[in-house]
Amino acid sequence: MIQTGLISPAHDDLVCDAAFDFYGSRLATCSLDQRIKIWRMENEETGAWACEDEWKAHEAPIAKLSWAHPEFGAVIASASFDRAVKIWEQAPSFLVEQRPSGSGTARWIERALLTEAKGSVRAVEFAPSHFGLRLATLATDNTLRIYESLDQQHWNLSDSLDVAALPSSTPGTPHASNTVVATPTQTHANLDGGATTPTPQAGATPGHPGAGIKEADGGWSLSWCKDHYWGQILAVSWGTRGQVKIVQVSTPQQQTHTLLTLDPFAPSPSTDSNGDAEPPVTYAITSVSWAPSCGRSYHLIATGSRDGHVRIWRVRPPSVFPKEGEESSEKEKWAATLVGDFSEHRLSVGRVEWNVTGTILSSAGNDGRVRLWKATLGNVWRSMGSISAEQATEKEKTGEKDIMEE
Repeated sequence: MIQTGLISPAHDDLVCDAAFDFYGSRLATCSLDQRIKIWRMENEETGAWACEDEWKAHEAPIAKLSWAHPEFGAVIASASFDRAVKIWEQAPSFLVEQRPSGSGTARWIERALLTEAKGSVRAVEFAPSHFGLRLATLATDNTLRIYESLDQQHWNLSDSLDVAALPSSTPGTPHASNTVVATPTQTHANLDGGATTPTPQAGATPGHPGAGIKEADGGWSLSWCKDHYWGQILAVSWGTRGQVKIVQVSTPQQQTHTLLTLDPFAPSPSTDSNGDAEPPVTYAITSVSWAPSCGRSYHLIATGSRDGHVRIWRVRPPSVFPKEGEESSEKEKWAATLVGDFSEHRLSVGRVEWNVTGTILSSAGNDGRVRLWKATLGNVWRSMGSISAEQATEKEKTGEKDIMEE
């Protein structure tokens, strides 16, 4: 069952992002009102949340929040349309347990201000803790920036690259594109890559111009690979291109390069009356989420798009133990298969997120619903149910706290 709780009113304007801490006991929210609020679970039985801190954090709407691992303390990064990223730390002398609920002034200290971005910063995420205190940011200048710090106050820009200009092919294969396209769209596919019910790819809606050219039509998102073994790898989407690049961050041994490019919008094979190929209709990828591996031999990456689709990719890293007869060139490549494609949201998908084991995916769309997805015993991805804010309100009025829709 899906347990629901409603925080109302959370902000004075549209809420842009919400992020749980490592333990799931605290929730940080940000909004167009330029404020950050920290909520703590007050009653697990009723699902009630209480606001323990709030403050004006930026001079423009705040787009994204990210919690650092608790081994670095209570640390939050915020990204804003004012082209700045700020690092906040909760002062140790003002722990929440020592303060009455809802007491006024914020107890979060601004530890760092990062202003290298040449556009509004749309994505920010701390790296997995085994890489130390590192932070990735992505702005509308299409530049991915990696910062590192030995403490919360001094941050160094360790890497900066233009994602759009980064070649799609891997080093050593300059003439062979490493782009994976989804053809045909696999609506209900098993994890071995076989589509059980292939359907045509959804094109542009009537009157929709496709990707568009304005910043408002774009999408900027990133997600770290959680597996330490493969090094510092991120999935990054940018602008209106509708692609996701799997990027290996530079190390002393090699430069930053693209391992794989995921493209859900395959070129149309049809031609117009002049015999010219029609350009593919693409939509911006608005959200990317890399699932925890939890012992799997492959990775799962979920994307949400402005075409209303939630897609799940199975990404296979290079073979550690190559099969007999497998060519060396193949075992050294990353590969991907589209194993789930769902259009139930119908409108733009704003967020996709995995649970801690990488077995359940949640998605939130402009249709006002949060939907859950899970693989069946036959390894076919299906909907677990959905919930809307309106339904949650009705259940609160009647005293109920659980709701499920098949």
